[in-house]
Amino acid sequence: MQAFTDIRALIIDMDGVLWHGDQPQAGLTDFFETLRDLALPFILATNNASMTAEQYVAKLAKMGVAVAEREILTSGMATALYLSQRYDPQTTRAYAIGGTGTWKPLQDLGFTLTGLYETAPDQHAHLVVCGMDREISWDKLATATLNLRAGAHFIGTNGDISLPTEHGITHGNGAILAALTAATGIQPMIIGKPEPIIYRQAIELLGAPLAQTIAIGDRLDTDILGAVRTGIRSLMVLTGVSSEKDVEATDYGPTWVVPDIRDVTRMLRELAG
Repeated sequence: MQAFTDIRALIIDMDGVLWHGDQPQAGLTDFFETLRDLALPFILATNNASMTAEQYVAKLAKMGVAVAEREILTSGMATALYLSQRYDPQTTRAYAIGGTGTWKPLQDLGFTLTGLYETAPDQHAHLVVCGMDREISWDKLATATLNLRAGAHFIGTNGDISLPTEHGITHGNGAILAALTAATGIQPMIIGKPEPIIYRQAIELLGAPLAQTIAIGDRLDTDILGAVRTGIRSLMVLTGVSSEKDVEATDYGPTWVVPDIRDVTRMLRELAG
C-alpha cells in the first residue's frame, strides 16, 4: 500500500461515507473539523441527484457540519453543466425524472422542462434526463419512453443500481435507467461516477493538481473506478456498499482501504504532523 502523503485536495462521496440515509457516520463532525483545521479544500461529489446543493447543506447542518454550496457537486449539477456546454438551453427542452436535485439545475441553466405526456412534435423533449426519483410512477416512465422513442437523447445522472440507506441497501437510479432501456432498447449516457466527467468538474473547482487530489468513496464500481479513470488516487471506506473481498475480486482498486472516516481523520492528522 502506498504511503499516505502529498494530499492537497479531496473529492468526497456522501452516501455510505458520511451517512446512511439520515444517520450520520461516527466521527462525522471531527472529520470536517480536521479538514477545516488543516485548510484542506474539498468537494462533496455525490452521484445522488435527488437533492440540490442547498438541501445537502441543510442536511449536513442538521448533523452539526457547516459546508458551503460551492463545496457540493451532485451528479444532477454535473449533468446540467455538461449539457449546457453541448446544447443551447434556450432552445432545448428536457424531460426530467428525479427529485429537485435533478430538474432544478437544468431549470437554473435555462433549459425548458416538459411535463407528463407533452409528446406532440412541437412539444416533445430533446433530452430525457433521469436521476434518482423516490416518487417514480408509471406516468413518468411512460412519458420518458414516449420521448425516447420520438428521438430524445437519453441521459442518466448516474448509473448506481443500489443505494445504501439506514434501512439497508435498496435500489438506485440504475434500476430506473434499466427499466427505460428495457422499454426502448436505448442505453443512456452516464454523467456521474464511474465516468470521469464529475471528477474533472470537481478538480476544476478545486484548482488542485491531479497528483495531489484524492477521492474518498465507498463503492468500487463508481467512486473508485471513477478515480482510476480520472487518474487520481483513491481511498475506500468500508461503511457503504463495497467490501475488502470485492477489492480482491477486481483488477483495479483503491490506493487505500480503511474501516471508516474516523480512520481518514487520524491519517490526515498524522500526515499534518
